[in-house]
Amino acid sequence: MYWYGAGTNISTDPADVAARLRTAKTNMAEYNPCDWRQLQQLGLVKDRQEYLEAVRSAAIYMAEEGIAAAAQEKDVELLQMVRTLDEMDTVINLLTERLIDWYISITPSFSRKYRGSGAGAARLVPMIGKKGTEPMKKVAREILSMSAARTNLMKEVSRKAVVVIPNMSALVGGLVAARLMSRAGGLAAVAKMPGSSIQVIGAEGALFSHIRTGTPSPKHGIVFQHRRVHNAPREVRGSVARALAAKLAIAARLDYYRGELDTEFVDAANARIDGLMGKEGA
Repeated sequence: MYWYGAGTNISTDPADVAARLRTAKTNMAEYNPCDWRQLQQLGLVKDRQEYLEAVRSAAIYMAEEGIAAAAQEKDVELLQMVRTLDEMDTVINLLTERLIDWYISITPSFSRKYRGSGAGAARLVPMIGKKGTEPMKKVAREILSMSAARTNLMKEVSRKAVVVIPNMSALVGGLVAARLMSRAGGLAAVAKMPGSSIQVIGAEGALFSHIRTGTPSPKHGIVFQHRRVHNAPREVRGSVARALAAKLAIAARLDYYRGELDTEFVDAANARIDGLMGKEGA
């Protein structure tokens, strides 16, 4: 069977071709490469150029169908929310760094105070918003406004994640779960990953360095953001990250194929991880 059909089912209409290819099965032992002259003999195309146009139209139609289907996936909005949150973090950090350098350029004595005080950007930006020049104050206000919007979006991401990926969220919290899913490329992608891959999501640079130069392999990536990993004693931190990633791999599959919270699984997974940390009742 060819892309344009066989027997009485012959057509170069993109919609007909797409519908046929969704159910078509080809016996490769009997398959013969398609020749455009076959369609010319059937009177469906005049020349090779028209044949290529028909192939192109069918390919574009099927691509548009695939994009439309992907846009309907339940994780699409959450992915966009997380990526927007990450972009806001980048913009806020860059603007804050630039504003502080700007303020230091006209207040040289502030440089020594700033470096020795240990004051963070959360304190410096409001201070510059009060003591800086008028243009500085305007920039500081924009940074503070964007920071407030970022905080609100972070809360929305967490709430949305509990609905879209309930089992992953139950293990590591909505924000961390959403970041893992986003870096993996979506729920379908993370559901296909083994725990070892989930464990190092976000640590790709260190992983590639390990492969190229033999530096120590990373023990964790984004999962380090979860309290269970970064609060774990150093001697068991790798084991906790590994066990948590293994449970996240199962949770991702539950979220993708079932889409409902499995409390029995979550309770057992939490008990397993708590046991590694030496908590009572594990």
